[in-house]
Amino acid sequence: MLSLDTEVQFVKGVGPRIAAALAEKGIRTVDDLLLHLPFRYEDRLHPRALMDLVPGEMASVIAEVRGTILLRTRNMPIFEMTVGQGTTAMKCIWFHGTYLKDRFQAGQTVALFGKVEPSRSTKNFKMIQPQVEVLREGKDQEDEMLEVGRITPVYESLGGSQLSTRWIRRVLFHLLREIEGNVPETLPRSLLLRLGLPSREEALKLVHFPAAGTAVSTLQGWATPAHKRLIFEELFYLELGLELKRRKFHERQGLPFRADDKVRAALRAILPFHPTAAQKRALGEIVADMRQPRPMRRLLQGDVGSGKTIVAVQAMVIAMENGYQAALMAPTEILATQHYLAARRLLEKSKRPYRIVLLTGSLDEGVKRANRGKIYRGEADLVIGTHALIEEKVEFANLGLIVVDEQHRFGVLQRFRLMKKPNQAEPDVLAMTATPIPRTLALSLYGDLDLSVIDELPPGRTPIVTRRIPEEKADEVWQFVRAQVAEGRQAYVVYPVIEGSKDDQPELDFAAAEEDEETTAPSTSLRSARDDKSRGNTQRQASVKTAAKSAPKAAKPAAKSASRAKKPSLFPKTPLRSATEMYDSLRTGALAGLRLGLLHGRLSADDKDVTMKRFQQGEIDVLISTTVIEVGVDVPNASVMVVEHAERFGLAQLHQLRGRVGRGAAKSYCLLVESGRVSPQGEQRLAAMEHTQDGFELAEMDLQLRGPGEFFGTRQAGLPDFRVANLLRDRELLEAAKAEAAQFVKTPEGTEQERALVRRRLQDTWQRRYGLSEA
Repeated sequence: MLSLDTEVQFVKGVGPRIAAALAEKGIRTVDDLLLHLPFRYEDRLHPRALMDLVPGEMASVIAEVRGTILLRTRNMPIFEMTVGQGTTAMKCIWFHGTYLKDRFQAGQTVALFGKVEPSRSTKNFKMIQPQVEVLREGKDQEDEMLEVGRITPVYESLGGSQLSTRWIRRVLFHLLREIEGNVPETLPRSLLLRLGLPSREEALKLVHFPAAGTAVSTLQGWATPAHKRLIFEELFYLELGLELKRRKFHERQGLPFRADDKVRAALRAILPFHPTAAQKRALGEIVADMRQPRPMRRLLQGDVGSGKTIVAVQAMVIAMENGYQAALMAPTEILATQHYLAARRLLEKSKRPYRIVLLTGSLDEGVKRANRGKIYRGEADLVIGTHALIEEKVEFANLGLIVVDEQHRFGVLQRFRLMKKPNQAEPDVLAMTATPIPRTLALSLYGDLDLSVIDELPPGRTPIVTRRIPEEKADEVWQFVRAQVAEGRQAYVVYPVIEGSKDDQPELDFAAAEEDEETTAPSTSLRSARDDKSRGNTQRQASVKTAAKSAPKAAKPAAKSASRAKKPSLFPKTPLRSATEMYDSLRTGALAGLRLGLLHGRLSADDKDVTMKRFQQGEIDVLISTTVIEVGVDVPNASVMVVEHAERFGLAQLHQLRGRVGRGAAKSYCLLVESGRVSPQGEQRLAAMEHTQDGFELAEMDLQLRGPGEFFGTRQAGLPDFRVANLLRDRELLEAAKAEAAQFVKTPEGTEQERALVRRRLQDTWQRRYGLSEA
């Protein structure tokens, strides 16, 4: 008899060959196959007669094939099929339909589902790109009823026509019959009764094959009790694993730091300005954690320019004043060097001479060896570096605090590797990010960390004027840059690629996907994000009312959108300008006579460092760069950020780039230069940048537009790969799952057998997938 753990090859209709193809899709067991849920449902309960169709409606039709033809036009092959009922006929049209030419024969009965449209050539109707299935003769009535006469589930194909939605539907129908009564419950009965959720077996049946009378709109919104049951289960085990991880950390021996008058005096000595209320609150939460005898695990989150670094330095001073070492790990050498220089400036005001060491991969081997020796002997109080800090050769004498900057750029395993020191108390860990993370995403991504938020900017920061500029007005942009340099300011100009290759810039891939999405099926996560968005976006929209007259005039977005909408999709795309070619072009053309610098990821660490130092010291007027300056670069005299091909960047990246200016007293500008056709999502991103500078609001929009998996521009290493849940759609269920998981860890409910099943599922399934129950 089959069980949920049975290998999928033993399911009727699968076998070893198909099982190998399913394994490539992550489907290896019966349980995996059952969690391949329909992404859409079609109401085929009441097929319509052709004579009763109404233009504009979505309809299900059963008709006879009367004839087919493949038309080869100049632009694409078009497959036409005529179907009929008695004397009434209807045309069905598929573009690029060569693959259908041998699939249908006259006399076959087919089930069609699609949008009814009037036909110009006849008085009848037509369907364009309808869903179609052949109802073969000789099938038993049961199989027939999987296709029509019911609410029919539609699945994303698992690979070609052989593993089509029809094949999946048939295999799952018989699989659910075979395992009937053999689906173990994974949640306590008392929990299900309290939340009004069905059993797991009932939920799986009703999600795949809904009962007659179920509202299709409820099914499409994944809002039936059956859907909610499976979503809640997935989120419950995620939060349960995170809660157990948090509890295990809290049970470990930590370092109780003192925060007496001496420590407070050391903190006051390094403050360059009066801290904001948000900075005080965040530091208070960090100090409270550091005083506990358990290890601190906290995420410090704040918008660009909110002053996270000074709070982190204060935390490191507490550790050093207690006689311990502190370490700060950054994702790039540029950012690590920035932190090193900033820490030296801040700490030089202290009465105590803190010993600060920089450790990055590109340092001379002799320097690295000497610095590792200082760290090992305790002759370094503060160590700042990149991934080089987690090499096996690096050993700390008495590490007390770890600060991990731009946390989302490190994988989960890297985050805790520094802590694995035998026979020592656990050091405290403070993670930082300048990427505002919506609470929903933070609950899943950083659910094992406590959260501190700096949600206000230091006084004196003026809004940055943000304008969209069409590429045909580029001359005005360069004139404006020259005018700003003439007033003693500096500027950044950012390009998406180094030398015209996509290989170095992953965000170009998602931009290209937006251009093609009208002809390709959207992914489940993006589809869910768009469904959520269509139900209304409730985010606030704060406007920047008036821009300085000297800034280049923006284009009229509505007019631009309309003109773009009329362009055929076959128009050639605008070639990408790259940092290297534009550096050469600008220094001999539009910006001739100004001092230009070039910065990108392929330069050596020494060259990057020299270029950045020259820019910081005012020896470079305009820095031509890629997104390597996205985080951590602090040049108060820079007042202009020009982003070319701005439509190619994600909201989070655009916001981070804009945050590189506005750090001094002068009014600052962010000019978003658009190139060629802009996708609807690109229009939304650029409009959002003009309308608000609230990083948390933009983060919510970014999450809505791109979905959780792509929120950070590239696939987030630590983000769970949900099979059922969607963080945008299922926010309320996530909150409920978190509360129930915390309560379950505190006071487990259910019988001993039920609690054992919960523990087994957490360990067998979730630890294997995420490692979440592993401390």
